[in-house]
Amino acid sequence: MTATKFDYTPLLAPGLPPAVARWSGRVKFDFTGGNNDPDRLPLEGLIAAAESVLRREGRKLAIYGVDNGPQGYRPLRDFLAGKLRVDAGIACGADDIVITSGSNHGLDLVNATFLARGDTVIIEEDCYQSVINRLNRIGTRIVGIPLDRDGMRMDALSNALDDLKRSGIRPKYIYTIPTVQNPTATILPLERRHEMLRLARAHGVLIFEDDCYADLTWSGERPPAIFALSEAGGVIHVGSFSKSIAPALRVGYVVAPWEVMSRMLALKTDAGTGALEQMMLAEYCTKHFARHVPELRQGLRAKLETLMDSLREHFGTTVTFDDPKGGIFLWVKLPDHVDTMKLYESALARGVAINPGQQWSVNKAHSRSRLRLCFASPSHEEIHAGIAALAEACRTDFGMSKDGV
Repeated sequence: MTATKFDYTPLLAPGLPPAVARWSGRVKFDFTGGNNDPDRLPLEGLIAAAESVLRREGRKLAIYGVDNGPQGYRPLRDFLAGKLRVDAGIACGADDIVITSGSNHGLDLVNATFLARGDTVIIEEDCYQSVINRLNRIGTRIVGIPLDRDGMRMDALSNALDDLKRSGIRPKYIYTIPTVQNPTATILPLERRHEMLRLARAHGVLIFEDDCYADLTWSGERPPAIFALSEAGGVIHVGSFSKSIAPALRVGYVVAPWEVMSRMLALKTDAGTGALEQMMLAEYCTKHFARHVPELRQGLRAKLETLMDSLREHFGTTVTFDDPKGGIFLWVKLPDHVDTMKLYESALARGVAINPGQQWSVNKAHSRSRLRLCFASPSHEEIHAGIAALAEACRTDFGMSKDGV
């Protein structure tokens, strides 16, 4: 007798996202995700750091949290406190930092601490897809604020806060990526950072600052973090090693005052973020981070030049984009009649993976003809060939030419 296959469907929790397809491997020309440059990964340095720290402290792996408590490996938090002081102007100590399993873990901890279904949050109109998805799953109301070439518009933020106040709504937080924004790569000027703080204080709203790309400005310079500018608090800061070292290590961090930190730690029930990764990063970064990052920036900038040159060669005047001041993404505008969700399928059939703009925005009409291209991971040759294949998909499916529609 053949057994009837067990049916899981009636037992699934309500509201789950759609099921994913089985992963079949990366495509030939992959411009998606936040992957980094494999040629700029400091592999030998990480190998040496891992061996050194394991020989010195390896037996601590027998203890959850390597005997450093729930906030993470102390030498890594000490490194971060020093780095944040020098690079971002943040005056904090190791006890103000919790190490997380990537920045998304930090997002989850902050959301779990502050948000309930039905709450309202303010974010940038074009924004990190994972933030949009998380907020939608929680059941929050999202208010998107338009951006210009200098990031979130403060006039639009002010108007949105006033409108919400008239409706009796107090948003839980303003989420922003002020330094090398994702996907637009804009950098919020100092005066706008002060204005955001002023507006947030006036309306009693928290600022949730995501600084994951701040190490990747081409000049190596950046405005002070919003966290650093706030004398009265009211800002939570999240960052990551994914873009400066390696995304697969899954190490991020949150900076917060103890009254918030103590609540987040009560929700951090993972028995500790991966210790070996923390130990290796502390060992490597303390000695080599300041030398590694400028070399990484140089390599990324060269790949961006290849991408922009390839787009100009194969698309001509039919695409527009701003030359970003840093990061790993280019936010590209195609002609209005191009639906990049449809282009995604056509490009994929040619071995090219892109991020359609509608997945990275809360304004679907505005983002319909936009796409995000990650230039960090493909080689220069792959960038050029991949853009040529993408242009062929646009010509075939949307009738585009290099000089117009």
